[in-house]
This record gives sequence, structure tokens and C-alpha cells, in this order.
Amino acid sequence: MSYLLSLLDKSPIDPGTTATDALQATARLAAKAEEWGYHRFWLAEHHNMTGLASSAPETLIAYLLARTSKIRIGSGGVMLQHYSAYKVAETFNLLASLAPGRVDLGVGKAPGGFPLSTRALQIGIDPERKPGFAEQLSDLNHYLAPGKSDDGALLATPLPVHAPERFLLGASVESAELAAAKGWQLVFAAHLNGDPDNIERTVAAYERATGGGRPILAVAALAAESEERARERVAGLRIFKVFLGNGQSVNVGSEEQAAEFARQAGVSDYRVEEKSPSVLHGTPRQVRQELDALHRRYGVKEFVIDTPALPAAERFASIELIARERLSLVA
Repeated sequence: MSYLLSLLDKSPIDPGTTATDALQATARLAAKAEEWGYHRFWLAEHHNMTGLASSAPETLIAYLLARTSKIRIGSGGVMLQHYSAYKVAETFNLLASLAPGRVDLGVGKAPGGFPLSTRALQIGIDPERKPGFAEQLSDLNHYLAPGKSDDGALLATPLPVHAPERFLLGASVESAELAAAKGWQLVFAAHLNGDPDNIERTVAAYERATGGGRPILAVAALAAESEERARERVAGLRIFKVFLGNGQSVNVGSEEQAAEFARQAGVSDYRVEEKSPSVLHGTPRQVRQELDALHRRYGVKEFVIDTPALPAAERFASIELIARERLSLVA
């Protein structure tokens, strides 16, 4: 079956190591991903999280572009609510000028952190003038692909020969319809919301809105030499979803983080729902068969694989095993 494989990396900091170690592991993984035939290598954005070194994907993108030669490098994604669309466009136009035809701009609506970091990131923004997410997408469209008729138009220079490819990260029918309306490719975050009914509805909505388009599907996956080993490594993984009394909800990694999120939000009325994350796991062949099944069911032509935050050696091994199982198709 013909589909592409790509990767999402969060630069997790292994116990007893430093952020420098984590970032060097990410750089090594990007080079290996290119060697193993992955199509894209994306970097996440998380703020004020001591276990992750992925706070500024745009900085790391430049570094990885210089250390690779073919693989596409991008953000998965820029948390757009914190930034000026103009500045984001300038940054990614510059990156696309450095490495023509290799830069992806993925954006998301989430904050990528807890309330304290969100407030710090947005301290200079006037809430009354802050644009909505849809308006920011429109602004990015204008800056990334400016028209040629208006000589006085504001330009996000430098203007690259090949504009960055644009991706909207979401997990809902609303995201599908917004991506289609703004001309962005949808990446469905099944690694965060793997409910099959939701995927079905969202894929169908995107197909209707685009006249037959299919989203990229982001999935969590772990391959090991044996099914038992893979099952053992994912058995303890948990997601804790915090529901605040004001209607806001967010996924965190522990009950302690849930309580801290509520504290920073100034909310005492909240509840926590614990669940096991949706992770494709097993031998390389079993993981490939699950990807094949998703490809058949939804017509997905590309998967972005997010590997659980295990020690670097295990993440590397899983990513290599998956690639080698699919080598004939991803090379």
C-alpha cells in the first residue's frame, strides 16, 4: 500500500540528561529519519515543561535544515495564538529561502503550555485587538502568498521561490472546515484524540469541503522486536484530561499537572478524566498492518508518527523498525 511516513518530535529530556542532550538527539534523529526515508520531520512547541526541550520549533528548524539535505522540516506546530501572523510569516519565509522546497509551517490553536506561560507569551498583546484564529490564517495566507497587483502591499520578506507548505493541526469537524475554507491542509491529531467516530466525521467533513481531499493523520506508534515488549512499554502510559468549570479542557501528563493547570488558571472547580492514550504498538509488522488498516479505512496518504516519550534509544529503535518494515514505500 502506498502512503508516506513522517515524524513528530518533542525533544524529550531523558532522566539524568540535559536539554542539550535532548536537542542533539533530535538532530541525530532528523538525520536518521532522512536516511530511513521519512518524508517530513516536524518539531512540536511546548512551554515551561521541564521534561521537553521543544519551546521554539522555528529555531530548531533552521538548525536541522543545515544538518540535512532532502527531508522536509517543519513545525508541528506553531501555537499561533501567541504570535503575530506577520512575524510568523517572516520567519518561515526566511526559512523557506534558506532551504527552498523543504519547509513546512504547521499551526495549532492550543496554547502548548499552562496558563502562566500563556500569560507570559501574550503579555504585550492587547486582548481587545487580538485577532481570532481564522483571521490569523487569512493573514498568513496573505503574507505567505502575496498578490502581485498591489504595489503598496505589506510584504513578509524575504519572499522565497517556494512558499512554505501550510498545515492546520486539529481534531474536529470545525478544524476540517476551517482548513478547507482557508486552503490549508488538515493534519488530524489522532495521537491526542483517536476516537474512530470523530476521525470518521472529520475526514468526511474535510473530503466534502475540499472536493475529495484527505487529511494527514498523526498517530502515536511504538514498534519493538516483540509484541510483549511493545505492550509492556505502552501499558503504563496515561493521559489526564482536565475539565475546568469555565468549559476549558486540556490534556496533561499526570494528576499533579492537572491540579497545577487548574491552580494557574485560578479555578477550583474542575474534574480529571484518566484514560489510556491511543498508541499503535507491536512488532514492526503489526504496526504496519495497523497503518495499512487506517489507510484503507480513511484513504489517508500520509501518517505523522509521534513516538511516546521513552528513552532516546527506544525511540530511535522504534522509528527505525517502522521505517525498515515500510522501506520499499517510503524510500
